[in-house]
Amino acid sequence: MPRSSSFPMPTVSDLQDAGALGGLDISEADAARFRDNLFPFFDMAGEMLTVPDYLPEVRYPRTPGYRPEGEENRYNAWYYKTSVKGTPGGRLAGKTVALKDNVMLAGVPMMNGASMLEGFTPEIDATIVTRMLDEGAEIAGKAHCEFFCLSSGSQTNATGPCHNPHRIGHTAGGSSSGSAALVAAGEVDMSIGGDQAGSIRMPAAFCGVYGMKPTHGLVPYSGILGMEATIDHAGPMTNSVADNALLLEVLAGPDGMDGRQVGVQTHAYSEGLDAGIKGMKIGVVKEGFGLRQSEAAVDAKVKAAAEKLAALGAEVEEVSVPLHAQIGVWYMPMLAEGMARQMFFGGGVSYGLNQLYPPGYVTRAASWKDRANEFPVNVTAFLLYGSYLMKVSRGRLYGKGINLRRKARAIYDELFGRYDLLAMPTVPMTAQKHAEATGSWEDWLAHCWDPLPNTSPYNYTGLPSMNVPCGMVDGLPVGLMLTGNAWQEQKIYRAAYAFEQAGDWKTM
Repeated sequence: MPRSSSFPMPTVSDLQDAGALGGLDISEADAARFRDNLFPFFDMAGEMLTVPDYLPEVRYPRTPGYRPEGEENRYNAWYYKTSVKGTPGGRLAGKTVALKDNVMLAGVPMMNGASMLEGFTPEIDATIVTRMLDEGAEIAGKAHCEFFCLSSGSQTNATGPCHNPHRIGHTAGGSSSGSAALVAAGEVDMSIGGDQAGSIRMPAAFCGVYGMKPTHGLVPYSGILGMEATIDHAGPMTNSVADNALLLEVLAGPDGMDGRQVGVQTHAYSEGLDAGIKGMKIGVVKEGFGLRQSEAAVDAKVKAAAEKLAALGAEVEEVSVPLHAQIGVWYMPMLAEGMARQMFFGGGVSYGLNQLYPPGYVTRAASWKDRANEFPVNVTAFLLYGSYLMKVSRGRLYGKGINLRRKARAIYDELFGRYDLLAMPTVPMTAQKHAEATGSWEDWLAHCWDPLPNTSPYNYTGLPSMNVPCGMVDGLPVGLMLTGNAWQEQKIYRAAYAFEQAGDWKTM
């Protein structure tokens, strides 16, 4: 029978091997019969590959850029520097922006912190890149991030550790480590971070910048490398509340390509910042303090910040939220199993979700197994955890985590019927010294995971949550985390702005 395409026809043994992947024991004779009957469908696959893909247009000229060295990359916070200039004028005219290196910028290399992705160059711009360029921003380059974005420290990137601008040799936080460091160092006006367990807010706290994790789905994730679709967030990192609110205005809203965006509600976030917080009710969450890894001086600074909010007119009181501590038990198994399915075994995309599929990356991501021995300890540990849960629970843990999320959201809905915002430390400690690559696994993993307990519950519930710098301890920043109900970012911005305007946070 003549072939209508050049798609490779399988041999009989190819089909037997394919069957084995699905648990099928196919005889040689049956494989041959299936091969003959499937002949036209393999041709369909070949014909489909000849059809041009339907990808977003890349509208602004750029060069591939270069990897800066020496004093030009003092904190190892840059992966690549370039200059992509947007339209003249617009709300972001004159603003420079760094992109976390999981955000696609066409024609500019991208490695997501991972050695096996080095040399990959995306063919598209993420939706948020186009939105910023349409508003006059200049994309200055790609910021260092952690290996596959799987650390809250800043020592796992294949190019080496990212340093905190406040103290070389200390963590800048993660996984949006370079995004926070570049803003804190004044090398860019704004940056984009990504957050699946706190990866915007934790580095913002360690470096002393404003970092907003918006409501899940508010900012389109199209063209951004995901970890697990139900907890993927992208958001702004800046040196001021006004810039943060302005950037979120530009980023927010449906793009028609991201299935995470359901029931999206946007606001003019930069308007009404100075409305004050008189009468706003803020609950200081008891369970966010006094943790195993908490530093007493950090807890004290955050409690003093809450008192400052009360002096500014808010009604502030302590509230007990037992669910805050419980969520970690529901969240981590679900995240691990979902991440193993999507990020490792799913080629980096969530199949079945209406989304933009970047073909170049999907192909490249599928080859990770060839170089898995290059993974840092934390990535190997999480892959083992998630893969084992997949095998043993067969989807039960992931499904239960999704179901319990509805219960968690209902509890928070009731809580936000009584409070406008919740407050607690963003991270329970100041920036620690980098873990030694040659040190113990326990030390390495502690640096990756210890900062997580306060931030991750709001990834699980998808609620908006922001780091607000609120003081210094021994020369290192401390962060106050403010969290609101879904789509209520403007309340967070009002409180953050009132606090910012009350004085220099570095002297508080």
